[in-house]
Amino acid sequence: MNTQRSTVSTNRQVSRLWLRSIISGQEAGVFVILVLMCVYLWRSTDTFTGPQNVSNVILAFSWIAIAAFGQSLVIIAGGIDLSTGSVMALSGLAAAYFISGDQSPWAVKTITETGREIMVVDSQYVPVALLAGCAMGAFIGLVNGLLVARGGLPPFIATLGMMSIARGVCYGWAKGWPFRGFNSDFREIGQGELELPFVDYNLPYPTIIMIIIVVVMTIFLSRTIWGYRIYALGGNEQAAQLSGINTRRVKLLAFTLSGLMAGIGGTLMTARLGVAMPTAAQGYELDAIAAVFIGGASVKGGKGTMIGTLIGAATMQVLRNGMNLRGVDAYWQPAAIGFVIIMAIVLDRARQDPRTGAFFKKLFRLARHPRIFLKSSEALR
Repeated sequence: MNTQRSTVSTNRQVSRLWLRSIISGQEAGVFVILVLMCVYLWRSTDTFTGPQNVSNVILAFSWIAIAAFGQSLVIIAGGIDLSTGSVMALSGLAAAYFISGDQSPWAVKTITETGREIMVVDSQYVPVALLAGCAMGAFIGLVNGLLVARGGLPPFIATLGMMSIARGVCYGWAKGWPFRGFNSDFREIGQGELELPFVDYNLPYPTIIMIIIVVVMTIFLSRTIWGYRIYALGGNEQAAQLSGINTRRVKLLAFTLSGLMAGIGGTLMTARLGVAMPTAAQGYELDAIAAVFIGGASVKGGKGTMIGTLIGAATMQVLRNGMNLRGVDAYWQPAAIGFVIIMAIVLDRARQDPRTGAFFKKLFRLARHPRIFLKSSEALR
C-alpha cells in the first residue's frame, strides 16, 4: 500500500512539474499570441471563423505539425534535421507509386461511365501504400541517424547532404512528372472529414491523426525512459555519457523517429493533394524547424515540448491565413515568418539569461508587495 501511494504521489508530482513547465515556459506566451491573433482576425475579417476557412487552416498545418514533432525530438537532442521537406516528398512518391494508376504494378484497366478507359488500383493495396510512405521516411531517418551517431558527422552536414540526395531521388524517380490517378480510398484519408455534432465545423482526417500523434509523442517524451534520455542528451551530452546513457542509440532513435514523422506527414499531404510531385514540400523543413523554435524549444537542445511545437505550427498557419485574408502581398509573407522565428529565438535567449529571470522575479515581488516599491521610491526622493 505504501509503495502504491508513493508511486501515485511521484506521478502526480511529475505531472505537476510538467504542467508548470508548460505554463511558465515560452509555450504559454506563444499560445497567448495565437489567441490574440485569432481574436483580431475574427474581429477584422468576415471569413476567418467560417467553417470552410477553419477547416482549411487546421488541415494545412496538420502535416507540417506531424513532421515538426519528429523535428522536435532531434532539436531537443541537440541536433537538427534539414532533410524533412525532401523526405516528405520522397515518402509521398513512395506511397503514390503503389496506389497510382499510372505507376502501380497492380493497376488494372477499367471503363468509366463515360466510356473512357483508365488504370485503377484496388483498395486492398491502400495499406501497402501507407506502409511504403512511412517506411521510406523511417529508412531515411535511420540513415541520417547512422551518419550522425556512427559516422560522427555533424547533424547539419549529414542532413543537408541527405536533403539533396532525397530530392535528387525524387526527380530521378519521377522523371520530373507527377504521379496521378490515385485510388479514391487513398484520397479519402487526406481529403475526408469527420462531422462534429452540435457544430457546423468538420474535423479533417489528417487533423485527427495529428491529434493522436501529439498525444502519443507527448507521453513518449514525458513518461518514458527514452524521452528522459533525449532531454539528457540535449542538455549535456558528456554528462549523459557519464551517467551510462548510450548516446548513439538515442541519436539513432531521434533521427529515425524524425524520418518516420516526415514520412507520415508526406503521405497525408500526398493523399490530400491527390497528386505526388517531385517538387512537393520544398521549404517545409524550415517550417518544421520554425514551428519547433516558436513553440519554445531551445537552440542548444535539452528543452521543448510537443504541445509547444503544435502551438508553433498553428501560429505560423494562422499568420499566413490572416495575411491572405487581409490582402497582404504573398511576397511579404516569408519575411513575416522569418521575423517571427528571429523573435522567438531572441525571447528564448532572453528567457535563459539569469539577469532576465532576476528582473522578472523582482517585478513580481514588487507587484505582490507594493509597499516595497513605495518605500524604495521615497528613499530615492
